[in-house]
Amino acid sequence: MTMTDVVADAGFGAFVGRHIGPDDSEVASMLAAVGAADLDSFIDQVVPAAIRMDRELELPAARNERVLLRDLREIAVKNKVFRSCIGMGYVGTVTPGVILRNVFENPQWYTQYTPYQPETAQGRLEALLNFQTMVCDLTGLPLANSSMLDEGTSAGEAMSMCVAILRDKRKVFYVADDCHPQTIAVVQTRAKSIGVEIVVGDVESFDMSNPDAAGVLVSYPTTDGRVECYEKLTNEAHDSGMMVVAAADLLALTLLKPPGEWGEKGADIVVGSAQRFGVPMGFGGPHAGYMATREEHVRKMPGRLVGMSIDSHGKPALRLAVQTREQHIKRDRATSNICTAQVLLAVIASMYGVYHGPDGLKAIAQRIRDLTQTLRAGLLELGHEIDGDLVFDTLRVKVSGDPNAVLKAARDLRINLRDFGDGTLGITMDETGDEQLVMDLLASFGCDGSCSFDALSEQAWMEIPEVFERTSAFMTHEVFNTHRSETEMLRYISELQSRELSLAHSMIPLGSCTMKLNATSEMIPVSWREFAHMHPFAPADQCEGYFELFKQLEAWLAEITGFEAVSLMPNAGSQGEYAGLLAISAYHESRNDTQRNVCLIPTSAHGTNPASAVVAGMKVVGVKVDESGTIVYEDLVAQAEKHKDTLAAAMITYPSTCGVFDDSIREMIQVVHDNGGLVYLDGANMNAQVGLCRPGDYGADVCHLNLHKTFCIPHGGGGPGMGPIGVNDKLKAFLPGHPVRNPSTGGSVGAVSAAPEGSASILPISWVYIAMMGKRGLTQASKIAILNANYMAERLKDHYDILFRGARGHVAHEFVMDCREFKKTAGIEIDDIAKRLIDFGFHAPTMSWPVPGTLMVEPTESESKAELDRFCDALITIRNEIRDIEEGKMPKDDNPLKGAPHSIAAIGADEWTHPYSRDVAAYPAEHLRRFKFWSPVGRVDNPYGDRNLVCSCVSVDEACEAQS
Repeated sequence: MTMTDVVADAGFGAFVGRHIGPDDSEVASMLAAVGAADLDSFIDQVVPAAIRMDRELELPAARNERVLLRDLREIAVKNKVFRSCIGMGYVGTVTPGVILRNVFENPQWYTQYTPYQPETAQGRLEALLNFQTMVCDLTGLPLANSSMLDEGTSAGEAMSMCVAILRDKRKVFYVADDCHPQTIAVVQTRAKSIGVEIVVGDVESFDMSNPDAAGVLVSYPTTDGRVECYEKLTNEAHDSGMMVVAAADLLALTLLKPPGEWGEKGADIVVGSAQRFGVPMGFGGPHAGYMATREEHVRKMPGRLVGMSIDSHGKPALRLAVQTREQHIKRDRATSNICTAQVLLAVIASMYGVYHGPDGLKAIAQRIRDLTQTLRAGLLELGHEIDGDLVFDTLRVKVSGDPNAVLKAARDLRINLRDFGDGTLGITMDETGDEQLVMDLLASFGCDGSCSFDALSEQAWMEIPEVFERTSAFMTHEVFNTHRSETEMLRYISELQSRELSLAHSMIPLGSCTMKLNATSEMIPVSWREFAHMHPFAPADQCEGYFELFKQLEAWLAEITGFEAVSLMPNAGSQGEYAGLLAISAYHESRNDTQRNVCLIPTSAHGTNPASAVVAGMKVVGVKVDESGTIVYEDLVAQAEKHKDTLAAAMITYPSTCGVFDDSIREMIQVVHDNGGLVYLDGANMNAQVGLCRPGDYGADVCHLNLHKTFCIPHGGGGPGMGPIGVNDKLKAFLPGHPVRNPSTGGSVGAVSAAPEGSASILPISWVYIAMMGKRGLTQASKIAILNANYMAERLKDHYDILFRGARGHVAHEFVMDCREFKKTAGIEIDDIAKRLIDFGFHAPTMSWPVPGTLMVEPTESESKAELDRFCDALITIRNEIRDIEEGKMPKDDNPLKGAPHSIAAIGADEWTHPYSRDVAAYPAEHLRRFKFWSPVGRVDNPYGDRNLVCSCVSVDEACEAQS
């Protein structure tokens, strides 16, 4: 079937032809290049016949964009957006229009990958450095990472971090019972898999002298709104060698003493969510979690850390710091899974901080507290009971009459309250609240109209006792005190944006990352109020639109993968891996096979697998891969039989990270099953399988799906992502559940994310993609992705060795180029090729994975033949430049590769001492004269930055001093 047939089948205005890059003539040309008669026969050569589907996917036919958005609008309006006073870590916020339009809705911010090539990511890195600085200042601790997934997972990571810092010698961890219930649940899930005992209770009941206790988690304020003094607890904990973790509200910290100032030393770790800094509730996500700690714990801190360094010209430049912590290097020795970030949301939160500045944030916080205290005065006057505790934005009210009547009255006024279930109701105020909300709330609690807002405001207790009041300055750096007008804010955002390479510029050919079109029509619904402004714990009858969308999406993903059930909870690919392995462990536990803890992982597996296995409490055992990229079947058999009494699972990436379909996948899965284990299939490479084969059909037990890869959710510069898992009948009882609102597929395994459906507000993106592509469009996308990769491999084979090919001589949807010889022949490292590609306007492929000294290329189906050729031409030109070095025409230490990337400042400098021309440096391809992305800095010096660690904003004077 040709592209014309697929588009015609989809009907007038079909989206398929706009998503898939090559047209019929380009497909024919590429087929000729790879020696194939037609696309279907070519796919028959690549994908093993033993696993091919013998039917079409049972999915709806494709719908065009206009019809599809109309249909989705009909679903969306079934959500009823009430004014939310539920709280529990999710509150209303106002995204400034300049940020909404120019960051959140801007593909030059949301289509990038993780900033592993820092020269192309200086704008995003600066925004993340602002985020880190803001978090450090507000929490009172000197070091913060560039974001976490949400508050719950941040707390879970903090618990694990405490245990690791104390060298795994203490395996008890206290959790205050007045933390948010979802936070407690995620911590409990994480603790079970690593053998830590969680004790949940009243803070006063904890034995602070317990030699087995690693730490304590407290909430500031508590889930019911109280602001407690934890200075005594902090001192006692430190005296006994324990650590203190605080889950804190960042906005409250503009008024309240920060945890870093508690007691003699302050809290050791502070975690939480930056959601209320301009990021909509989104039915639970995505939101930027955060973590701050002390500098001595930098190598134990999970996630990513942005730091200051210098470039090749001695100028300040940013990059990810302490990169040796990443799981791609440490594998099973990683302290955490590095795919733990919400970069786009952290950028939005940081821009919110820049937009408002410290005075603006404090004014917002003060206004919220004033409204809360005014409401409190009115409720007390009405005869309701409220304890006299200090609060910030939340009240817990003991209703003098029938609490259900109050709940109903509030809902009649389109207000949601929190029901504690014991006769008390919770009310949380936020930035969107106003005088009318206060009066409507008082009416719900029985005010007959005689209440006066002004009179109550005069009665309200507005002071903060000295012991709780913040006195230290925060956010003093000029970036938070400069951009007060929208003109200046717009220019600042635009300045940073200009320092970013994204899919708006060129293809991003990262192997195993699938950087393809994130269509505008897919993105539009994310900002619809019916999806963006829903609280995840709103009453079920207000969420029917979301539930309908979840049900359809789960069914579609189950059909695509061949599984029985799907959980949408994991809010990252790493979380999907984790949840899948927890389901396997729970299955074995249900059969009293608690000794099964060994996980077999081939060296061709996706890079996150070993770290996820360790986080899930498993012992990693490697399986060999041969020179063709195929798992060594005999070694798999040997390892499975050797560990048959303790074998829990095997993690297999398929097609492998080497870029090949292994013909013996069914047999390998059977070997694992025969020895008592289950098979986790890494779905990172599902883009080569949709509509062609299904993991559930060829024997896998569980598979996670990267919706930010195969199903078009943007990578967001390192997040958001989504990693739902599909499971077979054996495992569907062991999907993750939730303590507040159990998802429809919830099972016996605890929560792995703070919200029941993870990052629910971005799920419409994948729903729209599947609906607009339809069953035949999705299948065609897989075929073209495979063809594009094979065409590129064919074009490049005479210039670079293609390291791995399948049994019939083809690659899958990605391929690995061997660049190791160049170090011997020309002194050229893999970094040199990556940086020279920036001069051509391209992001480098995946570097040194799965083999050091290689490049892994994945073109996806969205790139046209012209773009593929431009990239191939760039690599061929670079190979010729390497040949010039090999032949002595260029010196090994001063050539276009060693000098790359060439910034405009370097090109325009008065002095030019290189043996190659400025023209060669700046315009290595003719098309660059029409448009060129300029690297804003020279090559970044990573070791310098790690030796001189600076991970928060510095002043101009400090920057100049570092430069000198």
